Amino acid sequence: MKLIWRLKSLNKYNNWIFKLAIAVLLLGFAFRFFFYQSSSFEPNIETPFADSTELSKEPVPSVEIPKPPPPVIVDIPKPPASVNTSETSLSSGVQEHEDETPQEELNDGKCDLFTGDWIPNSSGPMYTNATCSLIEGHQNCMRNGRPDSGYLFWRWNPRDCELPPFDAQRFLEVMRNKRWALIGDSISRNHVQSLLCILSTVEQAVEVYHDEEYKSKRWHFPSHNFTMSNIWSPFLVKAAIFEDNNGVSSSEVQLQLDKLDTNWTNLYQSFDYMIISTGKWFLKAAIYHENDTEVGCHICPGKNLTEKGFVFAYEKALRYAMNFVATSKHKGLIFFRTSTPDHFENGEWHNGGNCTKTTPAKEGEIELKDLNKILRAVELAEFEKASAKAAENGVNLKLLDFTNLLLSRPDGHPGPYRQFHPFAQDKNANVQNDCLHWCLPGPIDYWNDVIMEMAVNG
Repeated sequence: MKLIWRLKSLNKYNNWIFKLAIAVLLLGFAFRFFFYQSSSFEPNIETPFADSTELSKEPVPSVEIPKPPPPVIVDIPKPPASVNTSETSLSSGVQEHEDETPQEELNDGKCDLFTGDWIPNSSGPMYTNATCSLIEGHQNCMRNGRPDSGYLFWRWNPRDCELPPFDAQRFLEVMRNKRWALIGDSISRNHVQSLLCILSTVEQAVEVYHDEEYKSKRWHFPSHNFTMSNIWSPFLVKAAIFEDNNGVSSSEVQLQLDKLDTNWTNLYQSFDYMIISTGKWFLKAAIYHENDTEVGCHICPGKNLTEKGFVFAYEKALRYAMNFVATSKHKGLIFFRTSTPDHFENGEWHNGGNCTKTTPAKEGEIELKDLNKILRAVELAEFEKASAKAAENGVNLKLLDFTNLLLSRPDGHPGPYRQFHPFAQDKNANVQNDCLHWCLPGPIDYWNDVIMEMAVNG
């Protein structure tokens, strides 16, 4: 009996040990499972997104982070409904292949860059009055409150080929260590501002010089060691002018027809590229001098001088200036630019003329005024003579005939918006209109496309 009882007790003891062993084994599996699961959620300290509790262990020095500058407000609106941009697909389709046949035609001289059409351009200008600070107040149409914007959404397109848009980066690279000068009147200054504004999309120019009246200026692009000069010389010959900023004269211009203006001739050889122009100023009342003697006048009643007319003076002055260029042995590139048309209606600058159109004119809709025809005829005749002489002397002289390019853009002038919000106080105010100069941005920007093609790509 005792043996049987001992066997039963031993069996119970073994059962208890067995159960304990099973419990320990299960506990071990449970612990291992728990440890594995918890280790799989540890943060990866090699990632930049460390746990915030870890970062808080080490003190971080206080650094004041500057606020980012406010965004530049671009004043270019979307193309208005009045501008039909359906044709832009055609222009973009041509641009995709601009390095092929069209570019070859340009380089082969098969394209007349000055005969073409203004076509819709939904992308608008390359700069705005918010991004460029070099726009003169009288041409800053957007700042001055011009209400329409359709004039901003057109581009010049030669009929025989595709003209590549101005490439500011490439222009500055090609012009590294070069010097440009635009020589002439306020239209030249208008053009300089256009060119500087486009170049400012790559590098801001630094003004390094101006004369006492701030009419002649020079800018420098430090990264490219490139300089752009604007030389005020509205007649190209020596002149004494008695006129205020609004074009009101207190006396006739004293014009020396046989003496070139040294403002540009003294610097002439230092420039690699030049654009020379004149024109409208010869229509003003003037006393003409040759050999330091009065030889006649234009609009000078009561002066006891022979009325010679402006053509007499324009031919003489332009011939003298162009002969200087043609015989100069200059080794750079020189452009002569024709005078630009104005679009005054119902009068002129001084007697209530205005320009109210807001869209480009259709072909044949606007005819060049008689005075503009006369000026252009003199310019083309004198250029033809000078270009032949220039070729003999190795001078690279080219013509920029922008007359027809801008004839069809009566919508591109400041008009009454040469002044800041001219109708703010009186919607019917009688204000002076500017139908001669060009809004910036505006149609004159596309001169630069042509000039780049001739000076850089050509």
